[in-house]
Amino acid sequence: MKEQHKKQLVGLAAVLVSALVLFPLLLDGSGYRERHLKDRIPPAPDMPELAQIEPQSTALPDTSEVAPPAQPAVVAVPAPPLQEAVAAAEPSIDASEDTPRLDEQQVPVAWTLQLASFRDEANARSLRSELIDGGYKVYIRNGPDLVRVFVGPDMQRSRLESLQARLKKDYALEGMIVRFTTQ
Repeated sequence: MKEQHKKQLVGLAAVLVSALVLFPLLLDGSGYRERHLKDRIPPAPDMPELAQIEPQSTALPDTSEVAPPAQPAVVAVPAPPLQEAVAAAEPSIDASEDTPRLDEQQVPVAWTLQLASFRDEANARSLRSELIDGGYKVYIRNGPDLVRVFVGPDMQRSRLESLQARLKKDYALEGMIVRFTTQ
């Protein structure tokens, strides 16, 4: 075998070994697992069982004795837990306190709470997952050098101020309220 062929085979072997080492590291599926939302979707509520209504007799009444018409049976069905949860989650907007408004370009003014900035995206994703598990609306934005974690947005700044105090108490996170933008 010529020296040139030996060098080519050694180079090919080195490329194959490095590919076998690097591909599992690069393609570990972390982005794939993040897209799955089935863990975040709550289970369907149990529906209450409905009572059976006994059918009324279809026999013709005796004409000699006329009785008042029978009242239909009324079955009380409790409100499903889903309706109660929806009623509890309705937003309470107090227009006298913090009125939503439009800016100069006729875009609604919304606010968001910036909680943290990280150099490592894994730390930002970890905080986002923890807050989502806590029931908060959380998103992250990648900047040129930092990854920022936000909660919100909301049309009323006053609601974000109360949320800021709750997050400070529960998670020891200082945050700052900033104007929400889509960029």
